[in-house]
Amino acid sequence: MPLTTMDLKKQQRSSAYQARNRQQNKDHLSQIICNTFIAQESYQQAETIMWYLHCRSEVRTLETVLLQLNSSKRIIIPYCTTDIDGQNKLGLWWLEDIAELSPGTWGILEPPKIRWGEKGKEVSANELDLIMVPGVAFDRHGGRLGNGAGYYDRLLQEVRTDTELTAVCFESQLCSKVIMEKHDVYMNKVITELNTFHCKANGS
Repeated sequence: MPLTTMDLKKQQRSSAYQARNRQQNKDHLSQIICNTFIAQESYQQAETIMWYLHCRSEVRTLETVLLQLNSSKRIIIPYCTTDIDGQNKLGLWWLEDIAELSPGTWGILEPPKIRWGEKGKEVSANELDLIMVPGVAFDRHGGRLGNGAGYYDRLLQEVRTDTELTAVCFESQLCSKVIMEKHDVYMNKVITELNTFHCKANGS
């Protein structure tokens, strides 16, 4: 019996998790990746930028985010919540001080639930100029494989068409071709510690 797309994605995800977990020198390589992200022209021109705050073996971002809070950029961080239908979604928070956050889902720093939706702090997806996108596996054509919960899938379908989607990952997370479905969104760019791949919208 042939494997389903779900089975194939599960295998690809497992392999990529293992590669990311084995990655050496994560702090050093993460700094290289974050510096490259900041140096790109799209970052310099953007006003509202979404970073993610890392967990587990992801590219580490917290130290750089803290420094960027002192810049002229409006720094947005996501947090995990649900919509009125109970579907997973990302809330978007304008971060001005790290003291606004506390450990939440999976230990990731996020605003306390009592402040979710707060006027002046909550941001809509169409305000984002640039998004740093995490993932489990990527390919050189912008294909992305996430954790499978759908948080980023829904957000990336809501942003403006001119919002740049820049993936960050370790070189070890790259595969020859990520298994993509119709609802999956391709990245505009993939940054690793060694390379920056400029990608077309359809992954070609």
